[in-house]
Amino acid sequence: MVLVNGVRHLQQGAILPLAAISLVAILGMAALALDISNAHLEKTRLQNALDAAALSAAKVLDQTGNTALADSAGHTTFAANVAAPGNAGLGAASSNGDLSLVLEFSSTLNPFVAGTTPAHYVRAGVANYDVGEWFAPVLGIDELAVAGTAVAGPSPALQKACNVVPMMACGTPQEESPPGTTFGYSRGEVEQLKIGSGTTSEVGNGNFYLIRLDGSSGGADVREAAAGKFDACLSTGGDGDIETEPGNTVGPFAQGINTRLGIYNGPVNSNDYPPDWFTNHETYTEDDYNNQTMPAYDLNWYESQYESVVPDQPPSGAPGRRILTMPVGNCDGLANGQDSVELLGFSCFYMVDRMKQAGQAVFYGQFKDDCGGSGTPGPNPGTGLGPHIIQLYKDPDSFDS
Repeated sequence: MVLVNGVRHLQQGAILPLAAISLVAILGMAALALDISNAHLEKTRLQNALDAAALSAAKVLDQTGNTALADSAGHTTFAANVAAPGNAGLGAASSNGDLSLVLEFSSTLNPFVAGTTPAHYVRAGVANYDVGEWFAPVLGIDELAVAGTAVAGPSPALQKACNVVPMMACGTPQEESPPGTTFGYSRGEVEQLKIGSGTTSEVGNGNFYLIRLDGSSGGADVREAAAGKFDACLSTGGDGDIETEPGNTVGPFAQGINTRLGIYNGPVNSNDYPPDWFTNHETYTEDDYNNQTMPAYDLNWYESQYESVVPDQPPSGAPGRRILTMPVGNCDGLANGQDSVELLGFSCFYMVDRMKQAGQAVFYGQFKDDCGGSGTPGPNPGTGLGPHIIQLYKDPDSFDS
């Protein structure tokens, strides 16, 4: 009871309706908060699946240059992720046909122009994922939808590489190299990389030296490292020197490197070291090299084979095994025996022919601008030259990545 202008008025029970209305509003906001929190969680799960799909597709694209193979790999990875335990909402939407993944390919990152070639970058996107609601419809909100994108592609060139073969190519410091070359090498040029057995040879581009990797010792380690088993890393800058490997380990090196062409001699096998998808090769001689004859199965042929692979009929073996990541050293003043050489950077070579060992060990390779690898990239944006990793990028055209 209250007094208004001297008159008593009864207001018994007026607080109860107000409390009820307030309680409904509070419960509604709490319910909406639960739905929004769930939508945020589903957005995170969707983003994780998109990141995995973009990385998978970009890796296959980098290995093969084949957008059909990359598209298949991206969709397969995305499907596996949405079907994983804990992703019931994504899985249900996918089963109902309500979750549509789109993969696009671009030659540049920013701007990302879908359909441009040669493709280097992949965008994986879902434009609309209707998240299940519990309480939002009570408040008149009939749909909570999220979207997401992820972009992946090659990193800047590696400053720290962890998958190099135990062989160093002699090169020219980049600042002294002719324009358009990398450490003095040009794409597609055949290089005769050779080292004398107990003899001396002129030092310069075209020489190679077996190198001592961290923790390795003897022919067995050289063999396995040449075949592809190498966990230690080399880094440019600072004390980034290469230690050459003295001794007669060319034979074990040849046994290891030739596994990439499906040739197995010594204690190596195809289970541990599968061949490349494409191993065609013909004998390439010093006369061919001197006459500048292109190999029958050259780098262009190799890349064209990958571009023609169909997703449901991949070859046996492992893709990209024929592309070698090699350190490049400044060989000025290098002597025979064990020595330390300045590490200039890393390079990519296509293996033209099997490595033979008859007197002077000879290896023929075609220089390739870039290739996949493992390690730590440099700081400069862009693809750069040399080996790289595949990494995620911020989508330049979306806030949903």
